[in-house]
Amino acid sequence: MSDPVFLVDDLPEGGEYVLDGPEGHHAADVQRLGPGETLLLADGSGGLAAARVAAAERGSLALEILERRTVPAPEPALTVVQALPKGDRGERAVQMLTEIGAGEIIPWAASRSITQWKGPRGDKARAKWAATAREATKQARRAHLARVAELHTTKQLLARLRRAAQVLVLHEEATVPLSKVDLAASGEIAVVIGPEGSISPDELAALSEFGEPIRLGQTVLRTSTAGPAALAVLQARLGRW
Repeated sequence: MSDPVFLVDDLPEGGEYVLDGPEGHHAADVQRLGPGETLLLADGSGGLAAARVAAAERGSLALEILERRTVPAPEPALTVVQALPKGDRGERAVQMLTEIGAGEIIPWAASRSITQWKGPRGDKARAKWAATAREATKQARRAHLARVAELHTTKQLLARLRRAAQVLVLHEEATVPLSKVDLAASGEIAVVIGPEGSISPDELAALSEFGEPIRLGQTVLRTSTAGPAALAVLQARLGRW
C-alpha cells in the first residue's frame, strides 16, 4: 500500500519534524501510525517529503525526514467548470474530479442552476467544496492540491476561459465526440459542464467563441458525473492513464 499523504503549510528541508494540528491528529489518532511506519508530507504545490515515524503521541507524530523531492505540475493542466448542482452532488463531483486529476474546479452559477450560492450560505457551500478537494487530494496521493475557485457568473467565466489554451464545452446536442478532438499539448484545457437543465441557448451562444460544443457519448449524464467521465477520457488520451 502506498504511503498516506498529509498536507502541511511549510515543507521541512530535512532532519526532525513534528506533525501536529488537524493533520497530526488524523495521522496519530485516526490512522494510528506508529514508530517505523512511513508517510509523505505535501505542500500542495508539488513539494513532497518522505518521512518515517520516530515517535507517536496523542495528536502528533515525531518524524524523521528521509527525502525531499518536487513533482512537476501536469502539462497541460486540466480545469473543470462545474455548474452548481443540487443537493450534495456538487461535493461528490468535486471529490471525483479531484481524484481523477483536476487542477482547478470553477463553480459556475449557470442560469438554469437550481442551487444558488448567496451570502453566508454560499461561502459555506464553497468551503465544503474546498474541504472536499483537500481530502480527495490526500486520498489520491496527489502532490498538487486541487484548487476550488470563487463562484463565477457567466460573464466572469467567459473572461476566465480566455486564459485557457483550449475550452471544451460539453453539450448533449453536439455531434463531435470528445474522443476525436485534437487536444492542446500545453497550457490549460478547460472543460465546461452545464447544470441539470443543460446550458441555456444564450449561454451556449456566448461560449461559442471557444469553438463548437463537444459530446461525451450517446447517453446523457448527470452534471455531477459528466465532469469526472470527461476528465477520465482526457487523462487516457493524454497518456496519463
